[in-house]
Amino acid sequence: MKKILKIILIIICLVSIFMFSNDTGESSSKKSDGFIVKVLETLKGGHLNSSLRKKYIDTYVVFVRKSAHFTIYFLLGVFVLSLLKEYKNLSIKLIFISTFLVFLYACSDEVHQLFVVGRSGEIFDVLLDSFGGMIGSCFYYFVRRN
Repeated sequence: MKKILKIILIIICLVSIFMFSNDTGESSSKKSDGFIVKVLETLKGGHLNSSLRKKYIDTYVVFVRKSAHFTIYFLLGVFVLSLLKEYKNLSIKLIFISTFLVFLYACSDEVHQLFVVGRSGEIFDVLLDSFGGMIGSCFYYFVRRN
């Protein structure tokens, strides 16, 4: 049952990444911009005028987008290593295998984006995604090792 749950978590993660990557450039930007505005309006306790919205969006959009990349691939790294641990003893070698599997999915994700209107595949994103997966795998390893 644990293996099935871990597989389901990985599939949810993979599908989430695919769905975000399948958004057009315009739709993706609207989601990022909307998230920034919603968070800042909540923190500031009120509506932001259009010039403040633009200022905050311009300031935080790269950070928000790259943080999202890192975070979802961090989770993927945790989930993949957790599943691999079901088949082999937890080891540094499994971290490398987990990171490699995350890297392969990051590559396929960026290739996928080449075919989506208004999107592009970015090598930096593959590196960031892979780094997130590696950090997630390392985090899991250090928390779960005996």
